[in-house]
Amino acid sequence: MIEVKNNQSISIAELQNVPYDFFMGNVVTQRFRCVGIAARRRDDVVDAFILMASASFSLYLEYVEFKLDKVYPSVGKVVPSWVNFERELAENFGVEYADNPWLKPIRFPKDACHKLSMAEYPFFKEKGSGVHEVAVGPVHAGVIEPGHFRFMCRGEKIDHLEIQLGYQHRGIEKLMCQGKNTSKRVLAESITSDSAVINSYLYFNILESAYGISVPERAAAIRTICIELEKAALHLSTLSGIANDIGYVMGAAFAGATRTYVINSLQSICGNRFGRGLMTLGGVAFDIDDELNKKLKDTLNMVHGRVVHLKNTMMESPGVRSRLELTGTVSKSVAEEIGLTGVAGRASGVDVDARYFMDNMFYENLHNQKSAFVHKGDVFSRTYQRLEDAIASLEFVLKMLLSMPEGEIVSSVQDGFKNDSLIFSVGEGPRGETVHMALTGSHADKPFAVYKLKDPSFINWFALALSVRNNQISDFPLCNKSFDLSYSGNDL
Repeated sequence: MIEVKNNQSISIAELQNVPYDFFMGNVVTQRFRCVGIAARRRDDVVDAFILMASASFSLYLEYVEFKLDKVYPSVGKVVPSWVNFERELAENFGVEYADNPWLKPIRFPKDACHKLSMAEYPFFKEKGSGVHEVAVGPVHAGVIEPGHFRFMCRGEKIDHLEIQLGYQHRGIEKLMCQGKNTSKRVLAESITSDSAVINSYLYFNILESAYGISVPERAAAIRTICIELEKAALHLSTLSGIANDIGYVMGAAFAGATRTYVINSLQSICGNRFGRGLMTLGGVAFDIDDELNKKLKDTLNMVHGRVVHLKNTMMESPGVRSRLELTGTVSKSVAEEIGLTGVAGRASGVDVDARYFMDNMFYENLHNQKSAFVHKGDVFSRTYQRLEDAIASLEFVLKMLLSMPEGEIVSSVQDGFKNDSLIFSVGEGPRGETVHMALTGSHADKPFAVYKLKDPSFINWFALALSVRNNQISDFPLCNKSFDLSYSGNDL
């Protein structure tokens, strides 16, 4: 096991694989959280390059070989945050685990190693007096992506929710390995469209590490500004949805209108309200001149005041509090066990923020920006945390605009592409920890042999299922909106 830095390029030939028992012992003893796994198959062996995080926000890398004629003990049985990663290795490569507690299909890709169809998904069953099932989806009433929710209830109370995703067979990770690298920006922006800025940023981080490109400080500042604006925009969208779900019409309209100012600010920078087209190899395609800087400061100061007003009004409303408090609770201990990330993790009291790893950005003082709010892990806490995060993002952007670095916005200096290397980039997106990992190829005509993605929704969907237990089934839409997860972020 080696300690690594974010955006590091590592020669695969220099990595030594370790015995599985040694790897598992380290994870269990140190309670490492899995950040991402990039894997490839060589005949009857699967090479897994495993990126992990410690409680002290250090990143570690382990190289493990899985032999397909062996059955392995499950790390996930002891450290639950690993369960989905083991499910993915089993589905994609046929790695066998003896005792994984939830070894079910995740996405049903056409080349899956299991033979189950979606119609044969092995849902849990509950028996007993008064037990009944409620099925919702995969086709929903609104304009929404497909996903199936199977509730096991006693009367109106939910005993268990099982979420089945995987209806969208996009094959996006395979597409990332085809064609020219610089033409993949649009594809990266489409991984999760409301997180286009963070995903295109991480993609170009991968390329810049591979080419040895150093991004100018001014370009890095503009990237940071847009990453934070993207976060604030999605938080306001979610807050509008939460308010709408509880009939707080004034708050829904106010938050929705306020979001428009934020996405219009993104549009004023790069011409697109979702930040598409902003990133380019070596920097950004658009600058922020003095006139635009002043316009942004005026707009965002106004937006900041509106969000503070929304927080004070919404969070002190007795009607709002009575609907949000003690609804959909995920305790701190459960959040830590399942590796909950982003707003939801922080709302449960877990100190988790991928910006701690983004050492090439402007987040040096992030550890000192702690909220005094008591996190209880319910819908109220997630709502309050979103408001706090949106305000913090706006304050961060305003501070950046006051002291913009001078200089170029793009660098063209390249060292040459690093073949046969592992490269990874971790960042904090609107929903939490977002990860891109790549194994570069041996030939120029195939730069990426493997490209692996992890959206925070990949982990956080299970938290939604846990949050609704012992709640009324009518509480589900509110719990669901408080997490505001991505179907496409799971269905890669």
